[in-house]
Parts: sequence; C-alpha cells; structure tokens
Amino acid sequence: MPIVPPLSSQQQSRAVPPVTDAPTPASQTAPARGPGSLHGRVAIVTGGESGVGRATCVRLAREGASLAIGYGPDAQADADATADLVTREGQRCLLLPADVQDRACCDRVVRDTVRHYGRLDVLVNTAAYQRLRPSIADIDDAQWERTFRTIVYAAFYLTRASLAYLSRGASIVNVGSAAGLEGSGQLLDYAAAEGAIHAFTKSLALNLAPRGVRVNAVAPWQAGVPIDRPDPGAPVAPEWYPAEPDEIAAAIVYLASEEESGTVTGEVLRLPGGDTPLSPLSAE
Repeated sequence: MPIVPPLSSQQQSRAVPPVTDAPTPASQTAPARGPGSLHGRVAIVTGGESGVGRATCVRLAREGASLAIGYGPDAQADADATADLVTREGQRCLLLPADVQDRACCDRVVRDTVRHYGRLDVLVNTAAYQRLRPSIADIDDAQWERTFRTIVYAAFYLTRASLAYLSRGASIVNVGSAAGLEGSGQLLDYAAAEGAIHAFTKSLALNLAPRGVRVNAVAPWQAGVPIDRPDPGAPVAPEWYPAEPDEIAAAIVYLASEEESGTVTGEVLRLPGGDTPLSPLSAE
C-alpha cells in the first residue's frame, strides 16, 4: 500500500529536546523476523540510541545481524532501550559508549566489537550534530568543529579503523542529508559536513572497490529527530512529508545487505520526502 503523508501540522515543544523526545520508530512496536539477508553478520551502528540509528539497529537485527552500538556517554538510558529492542529480536547487542569526535574512541569501538564478536561486516555511520543558525556570523568555531568532528571526522576514523576487518562482501553505509545535496541557509555547517560525507562516500567506494567492500549513503531530509528550532512552537507545513526513521532504516539495511544490493556502490540514495528536499526550516 502507498504511504500516505501525515498532513496534520506537527509541533515540537522544546527548542533542543532530549533524545528521548524523538518520535518512537514503528519498529519498536511489533517484533517480527526479517528474511535474514544479514544472518551471522556483525554490524557497528553509531548514533544507535535513537531515531534513525535505533530503527536501523532493529531492522539489522531482524535480518539476523549482531549489533555493536556506539552512543554518547550521556545517552545510556536510550542506548539500553535500543539494546532491549535488539535482544527482543533474538540478536546479540554490545553497547559501546564513545565520543565519536575522538579518534581513540572510534578505534576502541571497532577494536572492542571485533574482540567481542570475532568479526566485522557492516559499518553504519549515523552519528550527527546540527544547530540552526540564521547567519554564518552566528556559527562560532566550537560549533563548526563539533559538527565536522561528529559527522566527517567520525566517519573517517571509524572507516579507517574498520578496514583491517572488513573482507569482500562487507559494506559501509553513511547517513548524509538532503541538506548536503541542496544546501541550507540556516544549517550551513551541517549542510557542508553532510556534503563532505557524500563526496567521502563516492571516493571511498572507488578506493575500496578492488577489495570488494561496498560504500553507499542515504540522504534523507528531516526524519523524526530533535532539531534546534528558532521558534519551537512553529508548526511544520502540512504539505511537507518528514520521513519516518523506519523508512530511512529500510534503505540503510538494503544498502548494507550484499544479498539485496551487491551491485550497488558509490551511490547517495536521496530520500527527501514531499515534493522538494528543502523543508520550511531552510526557507529563507
């Protein structure tokens, strides 16, 4: 059946809500077995404590994968909730608190995963950071650096640390953004970082093709995640369809599975929602 966009206005009560305020992925409500295209595989998912990351963990588990979840040290309760959902699917789950801005932490996530499971097959980089700023003058050095470290540096560090363990048939999936394709006047640093992720994805795919390791990305627009809004009470325009985390997770799992997408590499799969990738949040 076709997906019917939610046409009613939506409101967010807090400018920077805690991660637990993010909408609950539908995958949490009805455990069900998938076809098992990732049976016996091991996947690292960063940002797995909520939103797209959490939905991705559950869908990977349904396909038979064991999970290692990287998450911020201040998101323990959310990470525990994700782990519970994964184990309900009958799969193992390793929780690894880590600040992905730090190279040593990224190295440790990979090292501990391989030490625990004995292998690594899939790396999904979903960790991100964004703050709306009306002008470039409002972006200080600390914000610029944090955005790039969380999105770009982390993907680089984790990928480099994983290479010793990824064999032919393995895959890397990066979560980019429609903002990285189209730009955003109020998310300048975020859009720039996501644009870098798209270029990194395509270049890395060429670099790793001789090894048989596929690299792809998804580029969604707003996807049921907390965002810093100048006016937290402003409704989201009804004609704009924000993707659900599960919908994006389904695309990620497709790209992660050699069985499903074994001929696909170097792609940035655009998932904008609605008729345009530019939401009312980025309108000038």
